[in-house]
Amino acid sequence: MTSLSRRAFVTAATASLLVSCAGKATTTPAAAHPRSTPPPASPTARAPHALARSVPVSLRVPAIGVDTPLIRLGLASDGTVRVPPIAAHDKAGWYENSPTPGRTGPSVILGHVTVGSYGDGVFRHLADLRKGDRIETRLENGSTAGFTVTAVRTVAKSEFPTRQVYGDVDRPELRLITCGGARTGDGYLDNVIVFAALSSATP
Repeated sequence: MTSLSRRAFVTAATASLLVSCAGKATTTPAAAHPRSTPPPASPTARAPHALARSVPVSLRVPAIGVDTPLIRLGLASDGTVRVPPIAAHDKAGWYENSPTPGRTGPSVILGHVTVGSYGDGVFRHLADLRKGDRIETRLENGSTAGFTVTAVRTVAKSEFPTRQVYGDVDRPELRLITCGGARTGDGYLDNVIVFAALSSATP
């Protein structure tokens, strides 16, 4: 990461990301919650090496039928993380100040569970993922970073586990985030967060 990207990523990591399915992301002070701590991944015989930096262009999650192009998401003028636009052909988005998938650290991808009057969003079934499910990200340089789900958490937006989502890790990991739980007005009370670790890397 460049120093500018690192500062932007740290800025986001100091506050809780709330993915609003009305099309806006807001922040609130972080709050620790013991239930939101992801369990350690099962040990493997040989962990794959981290990949070279390359922007992700698509995401596949076969278990829930997701096959989507990825757009790039930055920070809004108020310092919050942008979310994908509300559109009929909904796409997920990679937060460009997080590591690219396959690099050491937590790469963050956001998507909607619903998209207003258009209905279901690209991450409508994200909460159905289970430990061991596979996630694939295709990178701009043609390589593929494959991840295995280690945990799926539904947490109150007021208790978003900021450090566990954005905090430093010593291996390549992935976070998929959307809304969940009960609806209130035009939003949702919870966030669904998928934690995954790199399990394969194809040049």
